[in-house]
Amino acid sequence: MNILLIHLYFLEKNDSGGSRFNEMTQTWADKGHKVTVLAGMMHYATGKRLEKYSGKAFHFEKNFYPNVDVMRCYVSESYNVSFIGRLWAYFSFVYSSIFAALFKIDGKFDAIVVTSPPLTVGITAYVVSVFKKLPMIFEIRDLWPESAIDTGVLTNKTIIKWAYKFESFIYKKADLINVLTPAFRDKLINEKGVPAEKVIFIPNAADFTLSEKITSSDFNSQEFKKELGFADKFVVTYVGAHGVANHLIQLIDVAEKLQDTNLVFQLIGAGMKKQELIDEVEKRGLNNIVFVDSVAKADVFKYILASDMGASVLKKVDTFKTIYSNKTFDYMSCKRPILLLIDGVSRELVETAKCGVYAEPENTMDITEKIRWCIDNKEQLPEMGENGYDYAKKYFDRTVLANKYLAKIESKVVNYQPDLSPSLEKQ
Repeated sequence: MNILLIHLYFLEKNDSGGSRFNEMTQTWADKGHKVTVLAGMMHYATGKRLEKYSGKAFHFEKNFYPNVDVMRCYVSESYNVSFIGRLWAYFSFVYSSIFAALFKIDGKFDAIVVTSPPLTVGITAYVVSVFKKLPMIFEIRDLWPESAIDTGVLTNKTIIKWAYKFESFIYKKADLINVLTPAFRDKLINEKGVPAEKVIFIPNAADFTLSEKITSSDFNSQEFKKELGFADKFVVTYVGAHGVANHLIQLIDVAEKLQDTNLVFQLIGAGMKKQELIDEVEKRGLNNIVFVDSVAKADVFKYILASDMGASVLKKVDTFKTIYSNKTFDYMSCKRPILLLIDGVSRELVETAKCGVYAEPENTMDITEKIRWCIDNKEQLPEMGENGYDYAKKYFDRTVLANKYLAKIESKVVNYQPDLSPSLEKQ
């Protein structure tokens, strides 16, 4: 097959962040399929564009990975300026990606896979699917607009109304809808009226290739921990975006309460709230929080392996009870127990796998007490780490799930019948 993937946040090589499709496309290519990616020219966390894209509307890289081509499309640098700026950035990608798909990419495709958020990528997918008569597989990584509303990012009632209408339209036009958690599946079927036969479930997963490559090498996690200056510290590492949704201020509140311990929070990544967080730590005079700039995916596992626990953290809103956190699976693949500050399905996952400790998000007292317990019972943590690794290996192996996803796409391509509703029929 020749697959067109539309993914605004598809990572650069060795970039940090959610690499779900960077890994999945390589598995598909290894199976002999061709993948072309329409991606944005900015990183999801920083909202900034690499210098090599300066002054360009498009940048094509053939064989970004073997048999995977990437067309980078223009995204406005207003992304982090304001809500209106971010909205314009989203629509600038819509315009540039539609143009690229219709006029700048050669070849005949068999299917479109589009992953959201933002929901606006569905516009590109729908337009291209109509013009090229292709099946559209729409993936939901995060329920939108609910998550934007719950976090206070989206407040305009007119835009909210439009967003819900467009969401319903995309669900109707998609040939398949992939959800990343059982909660998403239940919500779509039971609350949004999506036919059950249209919904598939290929969740986030653990990439064991990087963690196992590092652990099988001569890498010494304890030596690396010493190099970082944490030899005698209890290190809790967070890897990911420093944005509104992550609400990392709660870790700063907890760090202030735990200055009498050997705890260190290591926060790795970038985002619009990072400088504000750094300023807050300096204001409070805390020396048990360390900020690290984004590091390559291949290297971030070294930081995790040199930690005592990995933290998965989100703002306390109902929508986030429906998601699996990407970073949770990274910790599991590294055999590190999880400090989980996310309720709902993520909590069910960690408690079922017996691979970590849950604390109520934004409850400073509860989080503080749970971390004290972990420090005092450090000898129990390795077993949690092993439990997480075994559970992820059994149910969330990235390669296994990538092949399952591929089978669903192939089945839809074989049985595809173009939608020729009256509004789209040729006159």
